[in-house]
Amino acid sequence: MAESTEVKSSRQLAGLIDHLRMASFPKELADFLSSVCLFDTCLMVVFKQGTAPALVYTESDDISPALDTYLSKSYLLDPVYNVLQKGAAEGVFRLSAIAPDSFMHSEYFHSCYQSFDLIDEINLVTELEEDCYFTLSLGRKSSLGSITRAELNKLQGYFPMLCSLIRQFWISNADDFLPQDRSRSTLTQALRTFGRGVLTRREQEITALILQGHSSQSIASQLSISVGTVKVHRKNIHARLNTSQQSEIFTLFLNHLSEMEMRIVA
Repeated sequence: MAESTEVKSSRQLAGLIDHLRMASFPKELADFLSSVCLFDTCLMVVFKQGTAPALVYTESDDISPALDTYLSKSYLLDPVYNVLQKGAAEGVFRLSAIAPDSFMHSEYFHSCYQSFDLIDEINLVTELEEDCYFTLSLGRKSSLGSITRAELNKLQGYFPMLCSLIRQFWISNADDFLPQDRSRSTLTQALRTFGRGVLTRREQEITALILQGHSSQSIASQLSISVGTVKVHRKNIHARLNTSQQSEIFTLFLNHLSEMEMRIVA
């Protein structure tokens, strides 16, 4: 007799608990989630304020160029990262629900995120400690289509239990993923310092929002200024940076981030 979905999930959950304090826990967690929700990609990352994200698990043995770029630099423009920087509560989130309104038109989307070839993404966010979050991203490609309401409900139902298990895993394994000395990292300052000495403070603020994928309308709403004023600032930003396209601003930002990393190493 074929094993029912409920029995399979129960068996995989028991296996997950058995591996709770082991390095194999992330793989067991991915296997368990595969019985709850269909997905093409699974990425587990820990965000600790002041450091680059720590990769905990990916379904592939090899890190793709897109993922490598994301982990080293582009994560600063990721909607999930930016929501966490604002102190978002833990929970189950569809990426489209938290992304800026022009995310799919942003240079980050075209140069990095689009390489993952996803049409839907669900993120499970667990708070490990203050300013430290475990994020689990399940990606769907076109062959699977968007996540269904039934699958989303199942993930939300299991979420409280998964949070508890993830925290227990982290207590035993945190030192394997995060460096002991985090004080020297200044990566999170990149968006705030980009264009310093060239752009005004307001232009720096708008440039950061542009890089994250916000439209002029969204920027105007966030900063309580008119759309016309935002467009004037955008024109001035291009003039001051000697750019004409968003992709050129993105390239300058990545160069700025690389320079910051070199100073940290030095």
